Amino acid sequence: MNAVELKDFLKYRFLSGLKYAPGGKAAAFTVSNCNEEENSYESRLWLYDGTLRQLTELGGEMSFIWEDESNILFPAVRSASEKKRRSGKEMFTSYYRLNIKGGEALHAFDLPFSAAAIKKTDWGYAVTGTVDMNFPDYYKMSQEERKTAAKHYEDEKDYEVLDEIPFWLNGSGVTNKQRTALFAVKNDGSIKRITRPELDVGSFVCIGNDIYFNGTAFTDKCPIKNGQLYRYSVEKEELSVAVDIPELSMGNMIEVNGKIWISASDCSRYGVNENGWMYVFDPESCEFSLLRKEEYNMYGSVGSDCRYGGGSEWQAKGDKLYYIATREGNAVLNVLLPDGNAETIINKAGSIDGIALSEDNPKALMIALYDNRLQELYSADLESGEITRLSHFNDEALEGRYVADYQNMHIESRGLNIEGWVLLPKDFDPDKKYPAILDIHGGPKTVYGPVFYHEMQLWAGMGYFVFFCNPKGGDGRDNEFMDIRGDYGGTDFDNIMDFTDAVLNAYPQIDPERVCVTGGSYGGFMTNWIIGHTDRFCCAASQRSISNWLSFHGVSDIGYYFATDQCGAEFFDDPEKLWEHSPVKYAAGVKTPTLFIHSDEDYRCPLEQGLQMFTALKAQGVPARLCLFHGENHELSRSGKPLHRVRRLTEITNWFEKYSK
Repeated sequence: MNAVELKDFLKYRFLSGLKYAPGGKAAAFTVSNCNEEENSYESRLWLYDGTLRQLTELGGEMSFIWEDESNILFPAVRSASEKKRRSGKEMFTSYYRLNIKGGEALHAFDLPFSAAAIKKTDWGYAVTGTVDMNFPDYYKMSQEERKTAAKHYEDEKDYEVLDEIPFWLNGSGVTNKQRTALFAVKNDGSIKRITRPELDVGSFVCIGNDIYFNGTAFTDKCPIKNGQLYRYSVEKEELSVAVDIPELSMGNMIEVNGKIWISASDCSRYGVNENGWMYVFDPESCEFSLLRKEEYNMYGSVGSDCRYGGGSEWQAKGDKLYYIATREGNAVLNVLLPDGNAETIINKAGSIDGIALSEDNPKALMIALYDNRLQELYSADLESGEITRLSHFNDEALEGRYVADYQNMHIESRGLNIEGWVLLPKDFDPDKKYPAILDIHGGPKTVYGPVFYHEMQLWAGMGYFVFFCNPKGGDGRDNEFMDIRGDYGGTDFDNIMDFTDAVLNAYPQIDPERVCVTGGSYGGFMTNWIIGHTDRFCCAASQRSISNWLSFHGVSDIGYYFATDQCGAEFFDDPEKLWEHSPVKYAAGVKTPTLFIHSDEDYRCPLEQGLQMFTALKAQGVPARLCLFHGENHELSRSGKPLHRVRRLTEITNWFEKYSK
């Protein structure tokens, strides 16, 4: 049996965007893959109607909606004229219509803005799109006026003017004066922006002739909370506030049996990462009420480097809400009932990454990482919980490969039960000694679980033990477990070190002198923290990390308030507390050879965070190396350009080989 190789992920196929057609007789989804030659990704639409077949071929079809039982609508730039308009800086979105019964996709219509989410209604479409507050009525402009706007952007391309916070977004660049607006596009072709220019729309639903949405209006500083639910009457062209509770921060919402279910939190108990409670708004009575005090999350957060694209995590069916939830190290399917009770109905180990339900079909469809495989399509019986695998997209990619099984471990640490896993090296011989790698997840509000992880399987195939756990601060458990505000590098560090001790005790084949450590984002923070507090690791690879909470303050897209919230200290009033939790404070004692991986467009953990720690080590003569990726962001390891992902993993693996073997 052969080992998983570093470039094998270039052969993997990634599933996303699963949706049932009206009537539930067919479903469509996206299948993506790497194109090594073009250093890019390709995406195509597939259909499942009892059998699987490919619908599109050009490789640029990613998002879509069903218009009816037979027609799919998707955005694309296909024609020469569309490509010319795009190169000329014109803002527009072209939609194509494809009939699943056969034929080519035909141009359907254009929208004069950069569209994002789109929903079909009886009266037309509700669409979100990006608008520039400098040209909020761009969609109304004539071609000559748009040429003037294009010239403005061309003239200003060498400058960025910032006059508000936040001012950039990871993966999008500078977003100053940009907002997500909501448009009503009627069947008669008329288009109306229904939100004022300064309002940034979050989630929206359509009920009859009304659109309900939440959002945040700001001009200088985006507030933390957005307790307004708006209602727009398409028929009357009137906008009103349906709910106004300033102390709440509203998140996702969905229509369930004619009512709107909304996840919201006041962030008063556990800060900005607090799991939201579920509320219900009744459009008929205008009553806003609490349905469930939810202490656990209502989404999937199991980490993997084998996804591309997302999927629906909430689906209504009758008077119930079905939702993906993270429980311990697994993403499962739960159902929330109208009386506020919730239960788990699909509890298989692994991660459900997207769901599709239909009122007319008793089976749920799921994209999932199950049985230590890559993503595949599954069906699930909502009554019995029985799961059936429907696809085999990735069988060939792993055929004949050694895929290490997950050895589950539970330990007690600081009064907590900490769960983790160990992967055994290929051709494991209990009489031999092996190097090992401790891998630390990001977040911190995410989890690791028993799902296929390419880099971990690569290292196991190369002869390493690989182990990882879910310390305090992570997801999958209640708010209290998640909360490490003011304790970064405290209980979480102890949990990880205790788990490391337990693994070395359980597997004496691991050479304690040859244990490496790595992690990204929060895992990068913790890697930086570890090398400043212990010399037990032979080397480290710190990725997209935080090293200094003081300089991190105000420059991350995650919020000008994030460092204050997570460290439990105000920037101006208690800088000593922020410094206390900063790994670079302890860099003077570092002896561990450390590789740093960072990207120059990472606006989540900006580049200077990695540079500071790298410089601190280099200045003291500690072996250190920094690999900087141009044009990449915080998502390098998951959706960066394929060849950049190859280089990243090569850098890390070579560093481990150098110091552990």
